[in-house]
Amino acid sequence: MRDQQDNRRDFLRNSLYSAAGLAMFPQLTPNAYGSVKTVVAGGPTATVMPPRIKFAVIGMNHGHIYGQVEAVTRGGGELVSFFAKEADLTAAFAKRYPNAKQAKSEAEILEDKSIQLVLSSAIPDERGPLGVRVMKAGKDYMVDKPGLTTLEQLAEVRKVQKETKRIYSIMYSERLENRATVKAGELIKEGIIGKVVQTIGLGPHRMNANTRPEWFFDKKRFGGIICDIASHQFDQFLFFTNSTKAQVIASQVGNVNHPQYPKFEDFGDAMLRGNGGAGYIRVDWFTPDGLKTWGDGRLTVLGTEGYIEIRKNIDIGGREGGNHLFVVNNKETMYVDCTKVELPYGRQLVDDVLNRTETAMSQEHCFLATELCLKAQKNAQNVSVVS
Repeated sequence: MRDQQDNRRDFLRNSLYSAAGLAMFPQLTPNAYGSVKTVVAGGPTATVMPPRIKFAVIGMNHGHIYGQVEAVTRGGGELVSFFAKEADLTAAFAKRYPNAKQAKSEAEILEDKSIQLVLSSAIPDERGPLGVRVMKAGKDYMVDKPGLTTLEQLAEVRKVQKETKRIYSIMYSERLENRATVKAGELIKEGIIGKVVQTIGLGPHRMNANTRPEWFFDKKRFGGIICDIASHQFDQFLFFTNSTKAQVIASQVGNVNHPQYPKFEDFGDAMLRGNGGAGYIRVDWFTPDGLKTWGDGRLTVLGTEGYIEIRKNIDIGGREGGNHLFVVNNKETMYVDCTKVELPYGRQLVDDVLNRTETAMSQEHCFLATELCLKAQKNAQNVSVVS
């Protein structure tokens, strides 16, 4: 009897590698990745350009400010001064950038005519009003997402931007500072997956509640989960579908697992329709501790002749690092190594400051992405998990 059982197990195991088994279970083949072509995109990554403009920082309540500074520096910006109300944040920033001057006030920076661009990652509900002051002072503005937290702020910013003709740029880092996402944009423009039909953007995040400041848990300060972290996905939806007009079909938000923070939201999603394609977005604060990064952010772009998937921060299938790009079309399945792809946003923004152009991001795109996420947040239905 035991010999019969052993023979049966051997038969079942071996049958998985038979012709019929391969047809049904291709993922079980010994060389499952053998048919996936790997290519390396780009050449040597761009070096830091020599200084072409002077810029400053006002407000650094989120660590994204360091990425913002690095992007502009790569593009030819010289950090000359900074100011924040919080002594601990100022001390950390000064240690990182010892050659920059610590200003005594916001006004000192705004009145300095040599400064052409101001960066900020202030508390989200303070970012829009600061941008208005910056533009009225005759300077361009680059702000961390979300760049605004209410439709009223958006209306005021639009008005002042139109009057002053200054740049109001929101750094959507999940597109602008992710090499795989930059490369995906190039490939899609080349027609590698045909006409774009839909984007699916997933933005999971890890909570790390004990490291968060008080404002992080107050919806009035951070704007709500869709306004905040989903702003990345609205930007990508417009960019990859090439939509210039769009509407929110449905949206929902909820605080489904953090009752100790009653003003917080930990889940949100939205469905969109644009004049260039459709979109779905889901964001959350449920990244498990077992993942070795803050979130398994993904973007799938569906086309008429194929699709692209970007695994932004990690490939749980086993490849090391981030910036993973997969292409599947009618010709092949391909993995693109994006580690050498240039990040052009900082260079383009500095170009725009000097030339009064819109190569980094059009102003209308910036405002439309913001308008959509603010409307989705404002009109979202509330959801809860019933135990």
